Amino acid sequence: MLNKLARLLAEAGISLTDRQQKQLVAYVELLNKWNKAYNLTSVRDPNEMLVRHILDSIVVAPHLAGQRFIDVGTGPGLPGIPLAIVLPEAQFTLLDSLGKRVRFLRQVQHELKLENVTPVQSRVEEFSAEPPFDGVISRAFASLTDMVTWCHHLPAKTGRFYALKGMLPEDEIAQLPAGFSVENIIKLQVPQLDGERHLVTIEADEI
Repeated sequence: MLNKLARLLAEAGISLTDRQQKQLVAYVELLNKWNKAYNLTSVRDPNEMLVRHILDSIVVAPHLAGQRFIDVGTGPGLPGIPLAIVLPEAQFTLLDSLGKRVRFLRQVQHELKLENVTPVQSRVEEFSAEPPFDGVISRAFASLTDMVTWCHHLPAKTGRFYALKGMLPEDEIAQLPAGFSVENIIKLQVPQLDGERHLVTIEADEI
């Protein structure tokens, strides 16, 4: 798997240390092992996980601004765990309401020795962001309207919402509530992945 990951990274033009690559593979191995009992992801093949979970997450890293991020509805830690591995200087809070997922995240944190990760079991509406975050990240979590509505209390004044999407969600963008605007839309290139990927960054308008 290390060889396959190295090829994918080369294709994507991403440079990582040997330790980071080993951590990413170890995460996939844990995900595969726990998936059998916990049903954490519908992807069953570890090689497919490298493309659809690892690469799909880390291509976002160059577009994140700031040091403190929260991954809402993180599930088994996507994209938060891969991003925490490739951005060791940044801090990631991984939020999920399901206990079994948070237990898995704590095991990953322990085995991979990730000191920049904080798994939290909570509903996003009930989570108090003190201090607020530079970035609120979601992947397949909700519509853009639901994201900014449920998570409006999480970003700092200069913070951003980062929504990882497949095809460009033009309907969702058109329906964004007042007070929020799209700052940027980035088409992401993920090697060996069928289908489109986009990163939509949203900011709260100045009041």
